[in-house]
Amino acid sequence: LLAVTVLSAQEGPLSLQQGTLRDWTMLKDTMMKISAAMPEDKFGFKPTPPQRNFGEQVLHVVEANVNQIARLGAKTPAPAYNMKETRKAEILKMLEASFDYGTTVLQSMSDSDLLAPAVSGRGDRFMGGSNRVRVVYFDMGHTWDIYGQMVVYLRLNGITPPASQRP
Repeated sequence: LLAVTVLSAQEGPLSLQQGTLRDWTMLKDTMMKISAAMPEDKFGFKPTPPQRNFGEQVLHVVEANVNQIARLGAKTPAPAYNMKETRKAEILKMLEASFDYGTTVLQSMSDSDLLAPAVSGRGDRFMGGSNRVRVVYFDMGHTWDIYGQMVVYLRLNGITPPASQRP
């Protein structure tokens, strides 16, 4: 841990784009692991009837990623997704594609691009007009909220979430 701290200090602070991209890719890793941890036969599990099932939770993240990253105004085409999908492997592919879409868009942006106004879209009802980086962090915050719910789904099925597993 000390070596990482010293190395970071020697490199200097990350740019806005570098930091945002690092946070995004770390979240992708976390979400891919938690999503993969639920067995295929439990993707339809829901704690109570009105809640989304596990697969729908993952698809909700996919939809939010695609819709919010599209608000950055990049020319990269958004990946297709199917909110009715029930197969684990297909849902995981869509999750990965939604994060890869975000990675590609963020890699194409400079710090000044990220500070520019976001395209109006579905997120406006939650946060009003925003700059692009705020849209990305809004999406990441939303995903962390869904992650917290997914942890409960796993634990109700006797599964320790990957981030909580100890060697």
